[in-house]
Amino acid sequence: MAFDGTNLIWNGNLKPYVSYVQRLFLFYRALEAIKPRTMSFLIKQFLKVSLIFVLIHNFHGGGRAQALKVLPGPITSDISDSRSVNFLDLNNDGWEDLYISNGKEGGQPDLLYLNNGSGEFIKVTDMAIVKASNPSDGASFADYNNDGHIDGIISSWYGAEDLLYLNNGNGNLEYNASAGMVTGSFAETASFGDYDNDGWLDLYVTNSGGGKDNYLYRNLQNGKFERVTDHILVQDTKPSRGAIWGDFNNDGITDLFVANESDVSNDIFLGTGGGNYEKLNRGGIIVKTFGSMTGSWGDIDNDGDLDLFIGNSAFFKGQRNQLYKNFGGSFAEITDDPVVNANTCTFGSAFGDYDNDGDLDLVVTNGFCSSGLRNTLYENQGDGTFVDASDQLGLNASVCSFGVAWGDVNNDGFLDLAVANCKNNNTDTERPNTLMVNQGNDNNWLALKLTGVQSNRSAIGTQVRVKATINGKISWQLREVSAQSGYAGQNSLVVHFGMGDASQIDSLLIRWPAGTQQVLTNVLVNQKLTITEGTTTSNQNQLTSIPGLSMEVFPNPGAAEEVRVRLNFTASLATWGIGTIALYDTLGQSMAQRELKLRKGETIVSIPKPGSRLAAGMYQVVLQIEDRTMTRTVMIRP
Repeated sequence: MAFDGTNLIWNGNLKPYVSYVQRLFLFYRALEAIKPRTMSFLIKQFLKVSLIFVLIHNFHGGGRAQALKVLPGPITSDISDSRSVNFLDLNNDGWEDLYISNGKEGGQPDLLYLNNGSGEFIKVTDMAIVKASNPSDGASFADYNNDGHIDGIISSWYGAEDLLYLNNGNGNLEYNASAGMVTGSFAETASFGDYDNDGWLDLYVTNSGGGKDNYLYRNLQNGKFERVTDHILVQDTKPSRGAIWGDFNNDGITDLFVANESDVSNDIFLGTGGGNYEKLNRGGIIVKTFGSMTGSWGDIDNDGDLDLFIGNSAFFKGQRNQLYKNFGGSFAEITDDPVVNANTCTFGSAFGDYDNDGDLDLVVTNGFCSSGLRNTLYENQGDGTFVDASDQLGLNASVCSFGVAWGDVNNDGFLDLAVANCKNNNTDTERPNTLMVNQGNDNNWLALKLTGVQSNRSAIGTQVRVKATINGKISWQLREVSAQSGYAGQNSLVVHFGMGDASQIDSLLIRWPAGTQQVLTNVLVNQKLTITEGTTTSNQNQLTSIPGLSMEVFPNPGAAEEVRVRLNFTASLATWGIGTIALYDTLGQSMAQRELKLRKGETIVSIPKPGSRLAAGMYQVVLQIEDRTMTRTVMIRP
C-alpha cells in the first residue's frame, strides 16, 4: 500500500497500511491535546470518515486494478507450441518488434511480428526466418557484423541445425548457410556476448541432449564464426539450459552463468581478460543442485552490482527457486522471500521495472508441471525484497509458459510483457501466446538506445548507472545491456529506468565494453535518448534541431495561461508517427504534456498548465519525435 497524497493504494504489503493507520491515530491524539473539546470531536469524526473511505476504497473489489492488459491481435490469437520470446527492432524504425520460436517436435514455422507504430503488429510470412520448420528453442538477436542492423541466431533440438540469420540492411533476415554452425544440435538456447572483448559479438549455445557439450563460437569479423573447442567454457558435458552473460564483479569483463537441469550443479565462469575465464568452485550457486532452467542478472537492491535469480524445475514436479544477493563479488542466498518460497516448475524469468518506481521487479513463467502453472509477477519493495503482485497480470491462466521478456511496444515509457506459451504435454492443445500492454501510472522514466563504436554495435555488455532523488532519497540504479535476459527470453536492447517522482537524473554514467566512459548530467526524465559511444555528451539530451522541422515559441515572453508553439514540417513524416510536446520548469519538473499528431505544413500547438497559472520564470518546451528531441526556452512574464 502506498500513499500518494490522496489515496492509499493496496499492493499486498500490510506493513505500510498499518503504519499509516498508526500515524492517523497519533495525529488525532496530538490534536486532541491542543484543541478545544468541540474541535477535537469534529476532527475525530473527520478522521473516522477518512479511515472508512480508505478501507472501502482499497479493499472493495480485491485491490488494485490490473497494470498489464492483453493486447488483441495476431500475437494473442495465432496458435502454436512456443518457446523463446525476443524483443528486437528489426527495421530500425524505433518500434519494438517481436519474435517467437516454436518447438514442436516435428517442426513448426516460427513467428515474427512487426510493430507498425500505431498499436498494431503485422505478422511476417515471407521471410526466411519464418519459413524454416525446425523444432526451435532459444534465440538471440544482436548486430553481430557491426553494420548497424540486427541479426539473429535460432537454436534447435532433435539433432537439427542451429540457424544463423544475417540482416540484409532492409530489415530482412536471410539465412547464413556458411556461418560455421555445427550440425546435429540439441540446443536449448543461444546468447550473443563478446567473450574476448574485441568489439565483435561471439556466441554461446547450450545443449541438454546429444553429447551435451556446449558450443562457443568466435566471431571472425567477416560474417562467419569459428567453433572453439579447447576453452574452459565448453569443457563440461552437462545438460545445460540457460546461459546469461553479465559482469557481476564490475571489473569491465563479462562473466557467464550457465543453468544446468536434472539436479546437476550450475556454473559461473569469471572473465579474467583476453578471452580467458576461471570456473568458480565454491558457493551455493554452484554447489547446490536443482533442475535449473533459467537465470537472470539484475541489481535488485540498487547497491551497484548484479544479483542473480535462478529458476528451477523437475519435470512435472515443482522445485523452489533461488535468489542470491551480490555483496561486492560474493553472493549470499536469500532464503525467506516469496520469490524462493513457492514450489513451481519455472522455465522463464526476466527483471524489469514494470511500475517505474525505481527498482527491478521480476516475472517468472512456469511450464511442464502437474500443478502451479500460473505465471508470477513479483514486485520489488525498494529494498530487494518482493511481494506477489500477480494480480497485476491481465492474463494469468493456468497454461504452460516458456520464455518471457519485457519491452516498450508503444514507446510510452512503461514496460510491456510478452510470454511464449507451450503444450504442457503430448495430449495438451496448442494455444496463443501472450502480449500484455502496461497501463502506466504517474511515475517517470528514462529510455536509452545505445550504439557502440569501439565496442560491439549493439552495445551488449554496456553498463548504465543513473543517480536521482526518488521519494526524497538519493539512489543509484544499474542496468546492463544483454542479448539474453533469461532462458529463452530477451528483453529489449533499449535500456529502461523507472524514475518514480524524480524530476531529473542528476548523473548518467555509461561504461562501454571497450572501457570508455561517458557522463551526462541534469538529464530530463520522460524521454528516449540515442547515445553513440565516444560522441560529445554535454547537450546530447537536448538537440536544438530536427531536419525538416522548425519550431518557434510565441509570444516570448509568454502569458501565464498557456505556451504557444508554431511548428512547420517541411519533410515527409510518413515514418515518424506520433510525437509528444511537453513543458518543463528549471528543475526539470514536467508541468504539462500532450500528444502531437504530426503533419506536413504549419501547426500551432498550445501547452496548457492544468489548474493554476504558470509562475513567472524560465521554462523549456521539449518536442519528442521517437528518439529525436528539440528544445526551446520560453520566459513567462509576471
